[in-house]
Amino acid sequence: MHHIIRPEGEAYLDRPHVIVHRMKLYDDEVTVHQGIPVTTPERTWLDLAEVLSLDALVVAGDSCVRVPRPELEGRDMPLCTIADLQRMIDRHKGKRGLRKAKEAIKLVRVGSDSPQESLLRLAIIRSGLPEPELNVPIITDDGTRHHEPDLSYRKYRIGIEYEGEHHGDDSQIARDIARSERYAALGWTEVRISKRHMVNDAKPAAAKVQVALVQAGWRGGD
Repeated sequence: MHHIIRPEGEAYLDRPHVIVHRMKLYDDEVTVHQGIPVTTPERTWLDLAEVLSLDALVVAGDSCVRVPRPELEGRDMPLCTIADLQRMIDRHKGKRGLRKAKEAIKLVRVGSDSPQESLLRLAIIRSGLPEPELNVPIITDDGTRHHEPDLSYRKYRIGIEYEGEHHGDDSQIARDIARSERYAALGWTEVRISKRHMVNDAKPAAAKVQVALVQAGWRGGD
């Protein structure tokens, strides 16, 4: 099923397998992708607020504003900024899903590289734990820049790594072992999270992070 926006005032469109939405659409909310006019990432995000859950909308927002890795993705600019998302909210007062979008934008962060990282961060916050940083490199006292944990607490020297399905590959297992050795050498604690920790709204994952924080000296409220 395809969803199409017809600006207010344009002729009615009746096509099979097409859902037509009548909405206010500004010129700067349309771009061209492979010769086809489509809504911009920030406008698409706002429209998704009508149909996605709050967490899914945060995941979509994180994906929009993340800074891509040029060597992997061939681009170095985010799809849009948090300010762009906010501009859509401010512009379309009364739009369906607007209340959810206002909630979601408070939780959108730059730095999440995957939906799992975003959902893990949300679970950690909702458990009352301090919010972790995202993909920030470990820098030792001598200024040496080391690897970037998926999520981390520099104050407590804790790095949290989400392990996807590819972590079962032999080459990835070897890289994971080397990463664990680097954590140990730096005096950091590594918390490894996998799919099995993400059940029940990722509460097992948050509990595992809490144990590491408490062992590192966190007492709540920090």
